[in-house]
Amino acid sequence: MTINHQARKRFGQNFLIDQQIIGQIVACVAPKPADNLIEIGPGMAAITEQLITGCPSMSVLELDRDLVKFLEEKFIDQPDFSVHNGDALKTDFEQFYDGRKLRLVGNLPYNISTPLLFHLLTVGHLIEDMHFMLQREVVDRLSASPGNKTYGRLSVMIQYHCRVMPLIPVPPESFRPAPKVQSAVVRLKPHTEMPFKANNEKLLSQLVRQSFQMRRKTVRNCLRPYADHLQGADHGIDLSKRPEQLSVADFVSLANHINESINQSA
Repeated sequence: MTINHQARKRFGQNFLIDQQIIGQIVACVAPKPADNLIEIGPGMAAITEQLITGCPSMSVLELDRDLVKFLEEKFIDQPDFSVHNGDALKTDFEQFYDGRKLRLVGNLPYNISTPLLFHLLTVGHLIEDMHFMLQREVVDRLSASPGNKTYGRLSVMIQYHCRVMPLIPVPPESFRPAPKVQSAVVRLKPHTEMPFKANNEKLLSQLVRQSFQMRRKTVRNCLRPYADHLQGADHGIDLSKRPEQLSVADFVSLANHINESINQSA
């Protein structure tokens, strides 16, 4: 089945057409019949039709209603294939959990990739792994190390929750229409055991956000609202450093110190 569908800018649609890249993505995912596989934004089903051969019971989540109809008709002979019409940013992914952890795949619109990643972290305990096509710049930020200019809030929070593995660089000509940026595929695998455990993850998130809002200042200056709870924190962390110089472990240690101080003073 074919469809004459024009990519819609409001949905951030750039359809992957490079068969070699598609094959590499599917090989990285390695879908199996028993998987709880969900593709976000399948579009014209370029990746879907290869994934489904390995996992016939897969589900897809598509916002564009025209493409929903196309997908339902294209895979009408696949009784275990299901199409869900919805916005990934507003979707409760817990609905897909049936005792099997979720495996998520997607060529994500660049304009929603970062908020969607944070949305998915809220159900990270239900996710086995994620394979996403993202803007190369975002993948660089996800995998950045302390001291790198791309290291920031996204790096710290994603690495706190997941192991990050950049996989495949993808040039603009692999898409229709071709975007003006480089892309890359990344694998995110939520930790089954946290390497560094924050006792208050909401506080950790707040500290990281506040720190990188003023990344050129020292950590001590960034965290002035918590000044009363920083006493002793510098025994293990140099608070004269800039936020980009602190590791994930440093931020977790700092959050746990502040959280303990807050609890003691309550």
